[in-house]
Amino acid sequence: MDLLSQLNEDLKTAMKARNKLELNVIRSLKTGVMNEKIELGHDLTPDEEVAVVSRGLKQRKESLTEFEKADRQDLADDTKAEIAIVEKYMPAQMSEDEINNVVKETAQQVGATSKADFGKLMGAVMPKVKGKADGKLVNQAVKNLLS
Repeated sequence: MDLLSQLNEDLKTAMKARNKLELNVIRSLKTGVMNEKIELGHDLTPDEEVAVVSRGLKQRKESLTEFEKADRQDLADDTKAEIAIVEKYMPAQMSEDEINNVVKETAQQVGATSKADFGKLMGAVMPKVKGKADGKLVNQAVKNLLS
């Protein structure tokens, strides 16, 4: 089942359960997918769908950080619940060990050995882990390997 179909099914379920928070999050994701579909002019590929959901997840994580800085626990709690809902639509995330293994293999393939090769290595690793690993974790793994 593609993402849009899954979102429609979950939207119906959330409506029947009268779950406002889940309803708002799913509507937001569905809107993002539909806007991207219109913008690109074709049905989205699974990678493009993951990119849309990743953007939604990233926005919520950034909001959570800001709410916690501002000591707004009420908003932070809501955002944490939203993040949990969005994560259901993301592919399974890689562990740190898996990320480190991908970084090491890629470093050998592209011949990255020093800090000067950081950009080259990041450029080669990110397409391999897109949607499956947080960019911050990948960045840290690359820095650790090259230092």
